[in-house]
Amino acid sequence: MIFFGKHLSLGLLWLCSFQTYSQDVHFSQFFEAPLWRNPSLAGLFNGDIRFQGVYRTQWGSVTVPFQTGSFNGEYKMPIGGANDFITLGGQIVYDKAGTTNFKTTSLLPTINYHKSLSGEKNTYLSLGFMGGMVQRSIDRSKITTASQYDGSGYNPFLDINEDIANYNKTYGDASVGLSFNSQIGESEYDNFFVGAAFHHFNRPQNSFYRNPAIELDPKWVYPFGLRMGLTPNTYLDVQGDFNKQGTYTEVLAGAMVGFGLSGYDFNESYYNIHFGGFVRWNDAIIPVIKIDFLPFSAAFSYDINVSQLRTASQGRGGFELSISYRGFFDRSNSSQNAILCPRF
Repeated sequence: MIFFGKHLSLGLLWLCSFQTYSQDVHFSQFFEAPLWRNPSLAGLFNGDIRFQGVYRTQWGSVTVPFQTGSFNGEYKMPIGGANDFITLGGQIVYDKAGTTNFKTTSLLPTINYHKSLSGEKNTYLSLGFMGGMVQRSIDRSKITTASQYDGSGYNPFLDINEDIANYNKTYGDASVGLSFNSQIGESEYDNFFVGAAFHHFNRPQNSFYRNPAIELDPKWVYPFGLRMGLTPNTYLDVQGDFNKQGTYTEVLAGAMVGFGLSGYDFNESYYNIHFGGFVRWNDAIIPVIKIDFLPFSAAFSYDINVSQLRTASQGRGGFELSISYRGFFDRSNSSQNAILCPRF
């Protein structure tokens, strides 16, 4: 009976995952995957080039761990004789979920145009586009359903009795985003941004089933961020996202305080440490620690589960590790002196 219940529940869980509308993967360190939030956030950093990688694993205390990875790269340069600039980049996301080895790989090139709204080069309106291909697959040998139980136990030779057209599926996906960022007060290092992104506006069909055709719900994301100095060697970084996809809503927000370790002025320090925390509403409390050894940074976070699943998970959600690099090129058209904002 234990064997029967385990496989039946896993089979039903797998079926439910494809008969409902899908939601995107998410990261607790969402600030380390900016293009996944909003393609118009590409280039919002102090440098010409940036690479960021995030690895996440969760639900290991409940079932087979879900594993998710993100990698993005950005290249920023001034254009023309004005104060505008453009960012070229790309986002790669890999996700492996559950006992069926349900894998999703997204390859999404990005372009973002930043229009200067001020002669002081500290206020910009950015319009970004991201689009590419998504490939999904499941392992047929690991699927179990109720129709494979013959009355005395599980029989792997029985058909799963599901109308699945293909165990591999590829489709196109596209997103667009808009953001506004500006300096706060007199300091070029104090700034903020707000934005809005519309993901999956082409409504791709992503179901493995023949019928009915299931479309991926478009997703709205409203990101915001604020960075400001508290003392000469400390600063506050506030970030948040409001996500809406179909009937699913997610609110994630929090803050970190950074301390300079190699100089009186935090903005000139190469070695820094950041402490803080974020909250995913009705789901998790997320403490974060980040260390800068510029041009590299590394951060670690852990989800403390507070949702209705906390009894089964014993409060254990998942952890994330991120590593990033950002820097300037030694060339005449570097963005180092072309812009003052943003500095996220």
